Amino acid sequence: MGADKLWLDVGGRPLIALTLGSIAAARCVDSVCVVAPPERWDALQEHAAAAGIADLRLVEGGDHRRDSVRAGLATVPGAEHVLVHDAARPLCPPDVFHRVLDGAREHGAVTAAVPVVDSIKRVTADGRVVESLDRGELVAVQTPQGFRADILAAAHRRALADDVRADDDCALVERIGVEVRVVMGDPLNLKVTRPVDLDAVRAAVGAPA
Repeated sequence: MGADKLWLDVGGRPLIALTLGSIAAARCVDSVCVVAPPERWDALQEHAAAAGIADLRLVEGGDHRRDSVRAGLATVPGAEHVLVHDAARPLCPPDVFHRVLDGAREHGAVTAAVPVVDSIKRVTADGRVVESLDRGELVAVQTPQGFRADILAAAHRRALADDVRADDDCALVERIGVEVRVVMGDPLNLKVTRPVDLDAVRAAVGAPA
């Protein structure tokens, strides 16, 4: 993106303010921990207060995603269930948060996901098609992902001991033999990765591009 995407302008507010607002709108969590550089903490406190988040916890992240999530976990030692959400997904609807939390309570480990609508092919680095995959068996994983707190903590302890990194927390939970279930996500719950994604978010909230 060429800049810290979480602080890019969306209708007069930084993108992270929308994410905090979507979490607050779900009204299903007791505490919110944001893993962020200390120089952003004052601004985060202001945006969280504006969103109506009463219990905000702030902690500095680590070198890798695994380290940052582990740092966040340390701020909520008494939690029974934990939702892990990408700050770059600012439009997650409240019902997705509820489905994930309900799924975590029932199954221990779940992720939001949506069906894959494109044809998917596995290719080599030089662009040769190796295999065409059956998209009927595939989903595109989103966040939030929800876990019983002790399961997620155990997965992160093992990942640290084995020096394993992963793109999402479900992959770490799978490594310790815990089954992960899928609950329905939402196409609106897009992740801002490219400029076109930011344009889509601005359009969704009626902000100028």
